[in-house]
Amino acid sequence: MQTVIRLKLDELNPSLISSIKSLYKNKEIEIIIHDVKDETEYLKENSNNHNFLLKQIAIVKKNKELKKFTVNEFKKLNSKESKLKG
Repeated sequence: MQTVIRLKLDELNPSLISSIKSLYKNKEIEIIIHDVKDETEYLKENSNNHNFLLKQIAIVKKNKELKKFTVNEFKKLNSKESKLKG
């Protein structure tokens, strides 16, 4: 079994440890801790991605290439996309 718990350091508390103990009773576990990068910061690490983000931000600021639709149109688009993936 694998469980991913993402939290801020100040959210770490004894109750969480108790929950983990309860979930993995008498089993050996491995705890790996690493800091979580913001997705935008992650994308900016690669110069191609960073330039793409800057270009897209500029396009949005100029109100160009934006697609507008109603909530119902969005639901239909989302439904079609789900069917293609499913």
